[in-house]
Amino acid sequence: MTSKAQLTELPLFLPYSPETVSCLRDISRPYSLSFSGGAPVFTPGIASADAFVPVCRPYSLGDPAFLRAHGLKYAYVGGSMANGISSTQLAEALGRAGMLGFYGAAGQPVEEIEKAIDRLQAGEAFNYGINLIHTPSDPAPEAAVVDLCLRRGIRLIEASAYINLSLPLIRYRTHGIRLNSAGEIETPNRVIGKVSRVEVAERFFSPPADKFLRELVSRGELTPEQAELAARIPVAEDVTAEADSGGHTDNRPLVNLLPTIIAVKDRAQEKYAYPSGLRVGAGGGIATPEAAAAAFMMGAAYIVTGSVNQACVESGTSDLVRTLLAGAGQSDVAMAAAADMFEMGVKVQVLKRGTMFAMRANKLFEIYRAHGSFAELPADLRASLEKDYFRSSFEEVWAGTREFFLRREPSQAERAERDPKHKMALVFRWYLSQSSRWPLAGDESRKLDYQVWCGPSMGAFNEWTKGTFLEAPRSRDAVTVAFNLLAGAAALSRLHALRCQGVAVDAALARQEPQTREQLAPLF
Repeated sequence: MTSKAQLTELPLFLPYSPETVSCLRDISRPYSLSFSGGAPVFTPGIASADAFVPVCRPYSLGDPAFLRAHGLKYAYVGGSMANGISSTQLAEALGRAGMLGFYGAAGQPVEEIEKAIDRLQAGEAFNYGINLIHTPSDPAPEAAVVDLCLRRGIRLIEASAYINLSLPLIRYRTHGIRLNSAGEIETPNRVIGKVSRVEVAERFFSPPADKFLRELVSRGELTPEQAELAARIPVAEDVTAEADSGGHTDNRPLVNLLPTIIAVKDRAQEKYAYPSGLRVGAGGGIATPEAAAAAFMMGAAYIVTGSVNQACVESGTSDLVRTLLAGAGQSDVAMAAAADMFEMGVKVQVLKRGTMFAMRANKLFEIYRAHGSFAELPADLRASLEKDYFRSSFEEVWAGTREFFLRREPSQAERAERDPKHKMALVFRWYLSQSSRWPLAGDESRKLDYQVWCGPSMGAFNEWTKGTFLEAPRSRDAVTVAFNLLAGAAALSRLHALRCQGVAVDAALARQEPQTREQLAPLF
């Protein structure tokens, strides 16, 4: 039975002071903490004391196996954003800092992707990857990107928007598979899957489906012996649990999604007994030190950032978009119809503040569902779409769209000539596609139509940086942001260790003020 004295006994309390902040942020040095006469005393090193503050360096966060597998110093990944928004400059900046960046190849012509690869492969080597996006309604670009990656020796892709896996993805993963001199399976090409659903995670963590391996053997892409080896490896050793992110998302809370995907990983490892093991990273909502620390504490092998990188100077968007992002709050986002899977009703998360895109995109989907052709629409609605959305006649937009599909996928244009509802869908998809390109060019005349992929984490980042040098868009560079998230996560992990030892702390000690690259340099 608890005594009255025990109930009224005050815990050890660590108040705010500049000295305490300095010690907690000195993450590469251990401290012993004593409360002599009630006043806290920090002593460098390990000694008999009331509590202990362990070392927690940025490179200690995450899974060391992930770092070894990808040749990284930090378990930090800049996720891919389509249309080159995650640019070669962004990938290079993160790669040279010991992190991993992906070039946003989705939506880009193959010729543009190859130019990006030229830039990434020029000069000093660093680690990077290319995005591969799944578009069931238009499979040709996926196969073309795989052809390019194999031809240019790209060894890592981030696979996005998959529901079912595809033959091009399996072709990439299994290409060049072999046994080494030690009898171990070697796979030159790696895949990091990005998922928000259990069934998709299971597919990535499983060996390639037999139907794909048989098809690759029949096409001469694999030998029967290679197919046997491929049946013993996972499609992806690393899978990112993508929570409430910008772009394609199921709006899953990270605190629920990450443990669930980790459980899927554990079941797959137990079932298949892979020698190298499996790993799960966390993406979607990572924009503050608290979020990064929470993800690592929940068992994330690595963290993935997205929206905050789009707001950085290295991203492939315009200064106007960066300014819009800097003013966003957590509620300034909405779900809107997606261009790539429009007819299926798939949606993407976009910035709502300063643009009417979400409302207009969803209106187009409602019209598509309710009508069999553009000609069926009421005259006033047709006029409104042509005046406010297309700024051209439906037939003029269709002429350009038809020419595009005749070059890229003639069957789509041929079907549209027979099916007026499909023609309407392709024209609507033209608007949705162009709306993601007008922001990149900074076309102010189309500002109300800007499609800017963004999650609520952008608002959290803006709140965290308010009143600091990182509030200004021109001061946001990707490595400074990354270093602040990692150093802050490390400091918060030390603070959490004190709480676990029964030390109550002043809430102000948890505040991680952004620091400049120069201030953070000794920690990195």
